Amino acid sequence: MIDHVGFEVADLDRSGRFYDAVLYPLGARRMVQSDHAIAYGVNESHVWIVVRGRTPGPGYGHLALDANGKAAVDAAYAGGLASGGSDDGPPGMRPQYGERYYAAYLRDPDGLRLEVVSRR
Repeated sequence: MIDHVGFEVADLDRSGRFYDAVLYPLGARRMVQSDHAIAYGVNESHVWIVVRGRTPGPGYGHLALDANGKAAVDAAYAGGLASGGSDDGPPGMRPQYGERYYAAYLRDPDGLRLEVVSRR
């Protein structure tokens, strides 16, 4: 089980706008904010973005975010694109992952890959 995920980003304000647009439709809010970090969650902080004054290092495969239905997937995807993200797979059914698997893929302003998925 994942406790939290942290991303090093190049520009905290830019990334904050992007993650606000992606995570708010999923029910998350900013739980912690400082000059160097923003943490998101519903009841606890589970996604952190941090600026450390250095170029972000190697990334990861992707982070999958749970959405409460197709409309939330669509809203998170659209919000991310409107806030500086880029498309990496538009919203749609992904039957290879399950009968009810509806997902979208996008990259944040630093190129980190996100999946927003609903199985509802």
